[in-house]
Amino acid sequence: MANNRLSSLIAHTKAYGFLYPSSEIYEGIQAVYDYGPMGALLKRKLQQFWWQSMTQLHENIVGLDAAIFMNKKTWEASGHIAGFHDWMVDNKDSHKRYRVDKLIEEKVSVWKKQGKEAKANQLMAAMGNAMSSQDGDALRGLLVEHHIVCPISKTSHWTSARELHLMFATHTGPTQDHTSQVYLRPETAQGIFVNFLNIQKTTRQSLPFGVAQIGKAFRNELIARQFIFRMREFEQMEMQFFIPPEKDEKWFATWRDKRQSWYQVLGIPTHKMSIHPHEKLAHYANAAVDILYEFPFGANEVEGIHARGSFDLTNHEKLSKKKMTYFDPQENRSYIPHVVETSAGCDRLILMLLCEAFQQEEGRTYLKLPKALSPIQVAVLPLMKQEPFIKIAKKIYQEIRYDFSISYEERGSIGKRYTRQDLIGTPYCITVDHQTLQDETITVRERDSMHQHRLPISDLSSFLHDEVALKNLLKKLKY
Repeated sequence: MANNRLSSLIAHTKAYGFLYPSSEIYEGIQAVYDYGPMGALLKRKLQQFWWQSMTQLHENIVGLDAAIFMNKKTWEASGHIAGFHDWMVDNKDSHKRYRVDKLIEEKVSVWKKQGKEAKANQLMAAMGNAMSSQDGDALRGLLVEHHIVCPISKTSHWTSARELHLMFATHTGPTQDHTSQVYLRPETAQGIFVNFLNIQKTTRQSLPFGVAQIGKAFRNELIARQFIFRMREFEQMEMQFFIPPEKDEKWFATWRDKRQSWYQVLGIPTHKMSIHPHEKLAHYANAAVDILYEFPFGANEVEGIHARGSFDLTNHEKLSKKKMTYFDPQENRSYIPHVVETSAGCDRLILMLLCEAFQQEEGRTYLKLPKALSPIQVAVLPLMKQEPFIKIAKKIYQEIRYDFSISYEERGSIGKRYTRQDLIGTPYCITVDHQTLQDETITVRERDSMHQHRLPISDLSSFLHDEVALKNLLKKLKY
């Protein structure tokens, strides 16, 4: 049932201009998608909401737009060159490929539920040793020894494990050798860290302060699936919050709670959201939680909150030989700041919104998107394709198009036009009808309830500002 719902949603997003498989006329490319006209509008509005909620509502958070290409040493300092890889293994019977750590972690999870803690810990330690010594045969041996089978073939006929580096490499300049090699960034955070002192000095910020950024990132995901949930080219919305070293716990809790409330304002039901603390922390983290949403394919991460400590700035200081210390005038001391990170996947949030909005009722399908984020916020529709109706409808369109995203349509019956607007999630349809010609009132049809009421044309702009303006969402945050 869940798979059917996801399949229906994927078909809907293509049919109505939200998402297309990239370069589809050439049979596409796996796990890469293009945002169509409706999808691009939805994405920009979601990004605007995130950006304003971070920068506009916080006087101590500023923005950055760092370049995708960075000096290769950036990724050496961050640990990506040495440690950003997965160990993959193929099943000889099903010909399917898996991450070794995921297979083993699933087995460990089962053992822990059975009370076999010691056995689970031994297996995790053995996996760690095999990975650190880069022994693919040893990893295969662990799968065979502990009867870890392929979910499809139910056999443990595995190949030797192989290492897959997750960064895309390319070259700059006319020559292609190790001196010209660069990487497509796997995360946006490092652009903030290497600019820490530039930003602090030019904005004259005192700690604590944050830097927000929205940008593309690239990962060579071998197993990319579940529509736009996991892609090779994706967009991150990240904020790095720089704090005194002893304030980790306080600010980690603060940003965990703030980010949870952000999803409530978006209208995501609380029973579909959960917080998952990390048992196994990343190399840079002191603490971490994931915010999960209940997708049709199960609960999965849409955002991570991480206490990164001083890992990044310290490593950049060591490798660059440039000071990354901050002088605190109030405490009269210098130190390398610690960082609390909020990192949301823009594409995952789009998928979350679409999953939540996709409504299939008897005889009706529509997208119940948040009004302020709907690609088209209001459709202006003349009842008939005749001059008196068209003249007034186009005048309304001209007057309100500067404040709202608008569609104008005069072809087809009014019922079919309402249906088309429902399918793309337009919250309000404005119809110029016979009564409009008499008293300058219009019919306002509401998407979710299909309720209709009359409104003077002169009141339309203020009505829409009250109903669909982004500020209405921002005010609910109460930051």
